[in-house]
Amino acid sequence: MVLQYGQVWQYLPDFLAGAFVALWIAAVAFAGGLLIGLAGAAALTYAAWPIRALVTAYVRFFTYTPQLVQIFFLFFALPEVGITLSPVAAVLIGMTLNAGAYLTEIERAGFASVPRPELDAAACMGFSRVQTVWYVIAPHVIRALYPALSNHYIIMTLGTSMAAIFGVEELTGRALNANAISFRSVEIFSVVALIYIALTVVASTLLWIVGRALF
Repeated sequence: MVLQYGQVWQYLPDFLAGAFVALWIAAVAFAGGLLIGLAGAAALTYAAWPIRALVTAYVRFFTYTPQLVQIFFLFFALPEVGITLSPVAAVLIGMTLNAGAYLTEIERAGFASVPRPELDAAACMGFSRVQTVWYVIAPHVIRALYPALSNHYIIMTLGTSMAAIFGVEELTGRALNANAISFRSVEIFSVVALIYIALTVVASTLLWIVGRALF
């Protein structure tokens, strides 16, 4: 077998555009999941038992079932009841809900690590529970769990490749299109693998820089 990368380089701009789409999907889904996780962790810590039971059921469902199955349900099952989602919307909603479940568990650990004197100070200042979560607990959670949150974002960035199954034109989807035209599978997917490695390295470096600057 003779490798012919010359037939693949013409697709490189398309691959880079797909990489940007992958980063965008991961960033939006992670941001939504982070907010859901904050609300879920607060509910598990402070809410009454019926709400805690609902949040626990949500976390169990989305952490005990594959993310791909969840997106399949949104994309293929919901139209049966009159709800039709675009491929991008189904992927975004599925990844956001899945991330929210995992981040609920991660952030709940952060809630437990908040120093008691900080909570007592918030109570003395008359903070409501919502204000305590937003102004006292959330900054502590982000600072204490920043490495774990960063790792989860990297995992989500790589996980965007499943969007190709639903026809989303992210990096893997564009690689499949290029492969269908050129049939240079080894060359195409080796280049795409290198791009994913570069994405991971760049994202990890940027997250490290942000962490150093903020914390």
